[in-house]
Amino acid sequence: MSVVQVTCINSPFGNLIVKATEEAVVEINIAPSKADHNTKPSLVSGVLAEACIQLEEYFAGKRKEFSVSFVQDGTDFQKKIWAALQKIPFGRTVSYLDIAKLCGSPGAVRAVGRANSTNKIPILIPCHRVIGKNGNLVGYSGGITTKIWLLDHESRHSVNQQLPLF
Repeated sequence: MSVVQVTCINSPFGNLIVKATEEAVVEINIAPSKADHNTKPSLVSGVLAEACIQLEEYFAGKRKEFSVSFVQDGTDFQKKIWAALQKIPFGRTVSYLDIAKLCGSPGAVRAVGRANSTNKIPILIPCHRVIGKNGNLVGYSGGITTKIWLLDHESRHSVNQQLPLF
């Protein structure tokens, strides 16, 4: 088993606790306030350091795509959903139904929602870009306020809002 490094970085909506092995980011936890965590920043290197740099660039509006390696365990269906989420362009939103259709399972909207909710690498795998088909912002592991911030941030920094989705 690989050793997991952990660090905490500030974000505009609270702290992110980022975990990575030497090979890949394995988890990002969104702490709801800047004081709600017990993890102290540590000297980081490799993948973890690169993840922190890329996340900070994203929050500054200088990065729209992530190139750092990440991995998470899941079923084949979950992995298919998470791969589809990565195809959603920066600054765009899609519905759970859109993702279900893209994955060839138009009747699996609730299963898409469950896969979204088990995503351990939010932001890098942009589950915040998925909304209800009626446009409602439904659920987000980091809270609706965080989802609103992320969507607003991407909207402000997006130049491709009129491009086709897929």
